[in-house]
Amino acid sequence: MIGRSRRSRSKAAAPRGGRRSADPSRRPGPPPSPGRRRSSPWGPGTLAAQVFLLQVIVVLVLVAAAAAALVLQGRYDGENDARKRSLAAAEAFAHAPGTALALKAPDPTKLLQTPVLQAQAGAGIDFISVLDVHGVRLADTQPRLVGTKAMDVSRAISGETFTDTFHGKPADAVRAVVPVMDASRRVVGVVSAGIQVENLGHLLDQQVPMVLGSAALALALATAGTALVSRRLRRQTHGLGPAEMTRMYEHHDAVLHAVREGVLIVGADGRLLLANDEARRLLALPADADQRHVTELGLAPELTRVLVAGEVVSDEVCPAGERLLAVNTRRTAPYADAPGLVASFRDTTELRALSGRAEVARGRLTLLYEAGVRIGTTLDVRRTAEELADVAVDRLADVVTVELLEAVLHGEEPTGAVHRMRRTALRGSRHPLQPVGDLIRFVVADTPMVAALRRGKAVLVPDLRAAEDWRAQDPQGARRVLASGIHSLIAVPLRARGVVLGMVNFWRGAGSPRFEEEDVAVAEELGARAAVAIDNARRYSREHAMAVTLQRSLLPRDLPEQDALEVAWRYRPAQSGVGGDWFDVIPLPGFRTALVVGDVVGHGLHAAVTMGRLRTAVLNFSSLDLPPDELLGHLDEMVARLDTPAEGADGEGSLVTGATCLYVIYDPVGGHCTFSRAGHVTPALVDPVGRVTFPDLPLSPPLGVGGHPFETGELVLSEGSRIVLFTDGLVEDRRRDIDEGLTMLASAVGHPDQTPEDTCRALMETMLPEHPSDDVALLVARTRLLDPSRVAVWDVPFDVSAVSRVRTEVSRRLLDWELEESVFATELILSELLTNAIRYGAPPVRVRILLGSTLVCEVSDGSNTSPRLRRAATTDEGGRGLFLVSQFADRWGTRYVANGKVIWAEQSPGGARQPDPSALLDQLAW
Repeated sequence: MIGRSRRSRSKAAAPRGGRRSADPSRRPGPPPSPGRRRSSPWGPGTLAAQVFLLQVIVVLVLVAAAAAALVLQGRYDGENDARKRSLAAAEAFAHAPGTALALKAPDPTKLLQTPVLQAQAGAGIDFISVLDVHGVRLADTQPRLVGTKAMDVSRAISGETFTDTFHGKPADAVRAVVPVMDASRRVVGVVSAGIQVENLGHLLDQQVPMVLGSAALALALATAGTALVSRRLRRQTHGLGPAEMTRMYEHHDAVLHAVREGVLIVGADGRLLLANDEARRLLALPADADQRHVTELGLAPELTRVLVAGEVVSDEVCPAGERLLAVNTRRTAPYADAPGLVASFRDTTELRALSGRAEVARGRLTLLYEAGVRIGTTLDVRRTAEELADVAVDRLADVVTVELLEAVLHGEEPTGAVHRMRRTALRGSRHPLQPVGDLIRFVVADTPMVAALRRGKAVLVPDLRAAEDWRAQDPQGARRVLASGIHSLIAVPLRARGVVLGMVNFWRGAGSPRFEEEDVAVAEELGARAAVAIDNARRYSREHAMAVTLQRSLLPRDLPEQDALEVAWRYRPAQSGVGGDWFDVIPLPGFRTALVVGDVVGHGLHAAVTMGRLRTAVLNFSSLDLPPDELLGHLDEMVARLDTPAEGADGEGSLVTGATCLYVIYDPVGGHCTFSRAGHVTPALVDPVGRVTFPDLPLSPPLGVGGHPFETGELVLSEGSRIVLFTDGLVEDRRRDIDEGLTMLASAVGHPDQTPEDTCRALMETMLPEHPSDDVALLVARTRLLDPSRVAVWDVPFDVSAVSRVRTEVSRRLLDWELEESVFATELILSELLTNAIRYGAPPVRVRILLGSTLVCEVSDGSNTSPRLRRAATTDEGGRGLFLVSQFADRWGTRYVANGKVIWAEQSPGGARQPDPSALLDQLAW
């Protein structure tokens, strides 16, 4: 603060402009006499003296407080140290090995007096006393106190150790009292040790001079510093006269009226005290505005409210005529003695316009950002078009329509014919536009839509009422659109990779401004982003359809006819696309049936193709009638060979996937079932009464691992049992683990009256969500048994003479089965097969005849040598037997068993197959 000059105002130059009269900081007063001398700069009324006295008082208070705090802290520290030392000495003496024994001695004083004196001297404390359980001193550093009773030691006699400040005889002291206990933890005495309070006072007396000296030194330093500050302040204000003060006020006045910001000073009574030139211009104040109340200045109501209320505001925008002013108000206190308000004004009209345009631009950028996030969330063409309309409506347009080519909707490549499109999305309210699904034709060449398609760029129609070309295609529909309030249009072609996919139209209706050129750029950007997303969805739809078609072609379309099992199946692809799950039902010779379920890890075309390869391989290996473990072994080798080239081909090793497989062979003759599985989940077996079990079958590694043999498990199933084969997608999901899934499966299939079809339906409804995350293949088979009366078995001696006998018995059995038409062919087949087994095979030899939908003749022997069909030369004596068998049988073949082989031949029971006469003559020509 600058002091006012003591010189007479009459001798000082008056400020220009007459502004000083409005300065509230100037106070009227009588001028000093011309002959009066300037007062001393160190007088009691000067600022330097007041600052000096105030700081000296503050320093005195601080020093006194610090000294008192140090004294109190010293006293507290002394007492605390005395407590610790006393407690340490008392505990050491009480817990000494001989203290408890001395207290029990006949004369404890004699034994304890000398140790007490030694302990007191060694511990540096004032006294140590040993008391009995009645509080009577037995030993003390002051022998005169021996035999007297101590006060307030009952807590220690009760077994409690404590410290306190004792007041009483023989002296006030800080003491510690510790009980003495014998080996049985019984109190036998008390030890008291302490330091007298008067000795603590001596310690404090030694510290007080140092504290007071420090306080005096601090006071001296603070006083010297205050004197230096006061001297500097005196120097800064010394010699300041009216001329200098006048110049200072003139400079302040010049700055106040030169700034490009309006300033008002309003008094506590609401009257205007000061207004600079900028404030008068911005607020259009009258010439006589000074000293008038702000409500009389003709200001806008909002601005008047701010000035009258006296509120502190920052950058509050208030209208003032055609201007928008940013208002800042602050109270004059504590910057001036008189209360009031200072208000500053800044013209923000142009800035507001710029910020409005910036806000519009930011809104457009936000729209484009949201479009990038919200458009293309799914790989569905129709949904992507709907997302484009959802993003643009109410943000860019009131109504949005999207039309796409028919080829695009079906996932096909778009053609060059763009004059026919299907309306795919429509968003907006209160409009007469054609609904979704209608066919939109662009037949008039001058319409904005056709122009946009021809040019490949957006077309703006700011006023539809004045656009005659827009009305040309459908005048009646155009009138309805205009009657609904729609008045402006932007037509944007949807182009991706240089090809037109469709068209998007942005419409604005009543209550919205017309489209401008800036809106065209936003619309084109929206169309470009949506077009790429739509094209991606179209390509995905096409590839997905191709993959699904491929997968469906690789899966069985229908189950083959067979007598052993009643079968039902389900297949559900994953939501993410096609996968590698497959199943199969393969009829085998002897009315046996193979059930296969497998799973190729992964999804997509690669998994589907791998699945097709594996299924084809299983069919081929099954035609050789291999046991399940051998078949899986061949599959394992094949998968390893398939994986080998993929691992080193252009870094595509990640595409190589493993596979699991479960292969089951069921024989209706006796209900024998053989299982072999490679990394697959175990099947569920449901007996005829509804009990569900998961058999503990041998588990081998998945296919493609290699180096591990495959094992088989065998079970005998009663007729009417159900075999439930499935892939892991049925029981395992993100929401549950496989154990919970197996429990749910057992609950769903554990009903005795369920057919395989009912079982499949129950499992699909119970186990699967609407959109499964993994493929699911399900195969349910209910077992049947071949009637024992339709099975005949003969053990044949290893002698050719036995052939005729067995042939006769077989013919008799065929006659019993009323198969007279099959007797001749069966005898011929049996003769050839049985003769070969005896001549070239090994014992034991067995013949089995099975009658079902076909007639099967089986001859088994102990040899692993397989016969083969060949064309015998005219000079050969043999080699025609299997040829005859192939001519009279519908099918024939060989399968290997654990102890040899089985050669079988199958005929239709309704009549023997007629052989080719010319072929027979060629073979019999010898």
